[in-house]
Amino acid sequence: MRSYDLSPLYRSTVGFDRLFSLLDQATSVENAPSYPPYNIERISENAYRISIAVAGFGEADLSIESKENALTVRGEKKAAEDAEKREVLHQGIAARAFERRFQLADYVQVTGASLENGLLHIDLVREIPEAKKPRLIPIGGSTPKVIEARKAA
Repeated sequence: MRSYDLSPLYRSTVGFDRLFSLLDQATSVENAPSYPPYNIERISENAYRISIAVAGFGEADLSIESKENALTVRGEKKAAEDAEKREVLHQGIAARAFERRFQLADYVQVTGASLENGLLHIDLVREIPEAKKPRLIPIGGSTPKVIEARKAA
């Protein structure tokens, strides 16, 4: 894997700390968790969907937290009452606890979540405030002055 040194960028920029931290996290793939698998889809220009494979987990076993620009999904399987009575001969469906974090861009908000067919769907939308949207600026030079002509006497 390639390793990039971003320290020269820290010396010559101001206010981009968060961006460089995200780049550092993105380049350190070896520590990235691989469970559970997930997809990120673009539904429209400003709408997204994260789908996480959570087979074996119910709604009570999952928690979704959105704080600042981070989305955290946690899953913890509660011990079943009849677990002592059952003997599992082969366990191929993972039921281990997990925590998956996603960094959200500015103005991205979670609008809802649903659990269907073993997939947890989290819907997101980017809502840019009116003050941050591009706007047309009319070009207006100096206002023309009306000069009154003096009447010849």
